[in-house]
Amino acid sequence: MEELSELLLQRRRKVDTLWEAGINPYPNDFKPQHTSADIVAAYGDKEQIDAAQENFIVAGRILARRSFGKAAFIQLQDRKGRIQLYVKKDEIGADNYEAFESFDIGDIVGVEGFPFRTKTGELSLHVKSIRQLVKSLHPLPEKFHGLTDVETRYRQRYVDLIVNPEVREIFIKRSRIVNLIRAFMTGRDFLEVETPMMQPIPGGATARPFITHHNALDMQLYLRIAPELYLKRLVVGGLDRVFEINRNFRNEGISVRHNPEFTMMEFYQAYATFEDLMDFTEELFCHVAQEVLGTLDFRYQEFEVSFQRPWKRLSVRDAILEYGDIDAKNLDDRDLALAYARSIGLDLPMEIGYGKLIMEIFDEVVEHKLIQPTFITDYPTEVSPLSRKNDHNPDIVDRFELIIAGREIANAFSELNDPVDQKERFLSQVAEKDKGDEEAHYMDEDYVRALEYGLPPTAGEGIGIDRLVMLLTDSASIRDVILFPQLRKESR
Repeated sequence: MEELSELLLQRRRKVDTLWEAGINPYPNDFKPQHTSADIVAAYGDKEQIDAAQENFIVAGRILARRSFGKAAFIQLQDRKGRIQLYVKKDEIGADNYEAFESFDIGDIVGVEGFPFRTKTGELSLHVKSIRQLVKSLHPLPEKFHGLTDVETRYRQRYVDLIVNPEVREIFIKRSRIVNLIRAFMTGRDFLEVETPMMQPIPGGATARPFITHHNALDMQLYLRIAPELYLKRLVVGGLDRVFEINRNFRNEGISVRHNPEFTMMEFYQAYATFEDLMDFTEELFCHVAQEVLGTLDFRYQEFEVSFQRPWKRLSVRDAILEYGDIDAKNLDDRDLALAYARSIGLDLPMEIGYGKLIMEIFDEVVEHKLIQPTFITDYPTEVSPLSRKNDHNPDIVDRFELIIAGREIANAFSELNDPVDQKERFLSQVAEKDKGDEEAHYMDEDYVRALEYGLPPTAGEGIGIDRLVMLLTDSASIRDVILFPQLRKESR
């Protein structure tokens, strides 16, 4: 730490020296007209560069430098990439070169020059003039990505982005994925909307909410755990196809697949069923993967994943029978199923409902084994308070979850539009909450009233954007695809 402090003092003294000389170390009058990518696009394929050179004006951060007395090479990084610069004393003048020698790695500079190739054949920019635009007070780490404390990378994402080009590429790809999804939806006549992020009643998912308070209204509000109930209100109002790329907040643990603040895309389509959405989801995911990766077959961590259609479809019950060590007779008997659950290490109460029991078993023995895209269907009604009951079996609902590489990526169902049934299920959830289930749904009388006006037959779906980006960027942790993930308070 003492060495770092001395480096900081040295750089601050340089700033003071500039001010004393009447030079602003933070000017705001330099206008770059090109990027490193422009230089590469124009001359990257040319082995010989004509002496009648074209001028380029670029700006960026110094990442490295090599000095040779009266000349130096520096590596410049801008928003489009990196380019080598050649700075020569005779070219820029003795006074300017003296000032240049005080530039540090991390400083931001403005440059004008012409392209040429070095003796080793590297495309470079021969500098005619160079100005310091920003003095960086902190030295850049030499091997930032090699730090054992990965939280430092997440906490100081600004440094991570500077020194690790692969990190920058992840977030460029993330932006492209979101834009592709948005274009796909609007191209199919879906209307993009915005719904409240602060809600008087949190609904639409099974999760604990964050609680806040509105001073002027003197009322408790919740950060939304899902936009679902508001989006379905819009379908009641006649907006038959709506979607929202939204931020959700859930007061839950942090892991490689969970962040308290995360991004989803939820959409609702009137006169559609959950089966229609399975086809729609295949089409959407394949479109995005093809555009981003150029293929439907790719590697994610240790897995080979294929988006080739059609994707596997399997009921919860059949999935447990296929992947678990239990036969149908025992699975269909609640007591025997509970005994099986305990035999595989699940600590469950005797009074657990059969539907919840089945899902506990599924989560333990099936989910992590589903590597290829798989639609899991026929969820228990008990764990699906907003889903439409199946016409042939009221114990299950018309719902699916999409699982890829052992993780849930999407959740969808044919919507429950019977207001009487919905109110009864809300009341059942309230009873569960009264028993201590903090993730159970709240009663939402206004939503029930909306249903009483008539929700057309509708199907809806939520897609985890962060998890999809993880998949398509081969990222192991959700923190790798969120610019500023939630972290513990920094210790000083």
